[in-house]
Amino acid sequence: MIWTTAAPAVTTAFLSSLVEAVEALTIVLAVASIRGWRPAGTGAFAGVGLLVLMVVALGPLLNRIPLHRLQLVIGVLLLLFGMRWLRKAILRAAGVIAFHDEATAFATETEELRDQARRHETRLDWLAGLASFKAVVLEGLEVVFIVIAVGTGRGLLGAASLGALSACLVVVALGFFVHRPLTRVPENTLKFVVGVMLSAFGVFWIGEGLGVPWPGEDFAIPVFAALFLMVALSAVVLTRRTRADH
Repeated sequence: MIWTTAAPAVTTAFLSSLVEAVEALTIVLAVASIRGWRPAGTGAFAGVGLLVLMVVALGPLLNRIPLHRLQLVIGVLLLLFGMRWLRKAILRAAGVIAFHDEATAFATETEELRDQARRHETRLDWLAGLASFKAVVLEGLEVVFIVIAVGTGRGLLGAASLGALSACLVVVALGFFVHRPLTRVPENTLKFVVGVMLSAFGVFWIGEGLGVPWPGEDFAIPVFAALFLMVALSAVVLTRRTRADH
């Protein structure tokens, strides 16, 4: 395991999982506040179980695909994911779109669950568990892809999975003790960093898939990350100036 590749892979998996886990926790807490921890916890654990099975099932299957083809496909997908995260982070940092507010999301989800409670009292436990399950699965699918993408091909699937699991455990522990949404997590900053790292990995894997001999090999990843970061920060400044001029 080469640390220059392992460290970015683990960090990317950890930070992306942190962002998605915070968003999933908001919905799980909303469910728990309306119906209690039993349906909320049951739905959440079922969702986690499904995601784990997906990682276990897909990991070995990907190893059967020729490495250069896998690297090219994963590289393109990582670049698309990274640029999407980075675009939203840039627009939020520049004030074009609003920051994601976990407190508002919590209030909205709670009100929707209360409305369902009034209309479907006899099925509330099932609906509450389903809401918790869907939140974990939908937020976790992106994490599963990122874990598989940054971990496959260099024997880092276990390391990336450990990074993702660590992030989820941190968020679960904090949520258990504070019993409210983690509103102070700098979500946009995390998305900014993850977008930069995913984009850097994407360019690196695309080059590997096409047989490009990167100077410095794995050391090219932090160089790409630095370049994406500089361009993204410049985009924030330019967007702010453009908005100020208008």
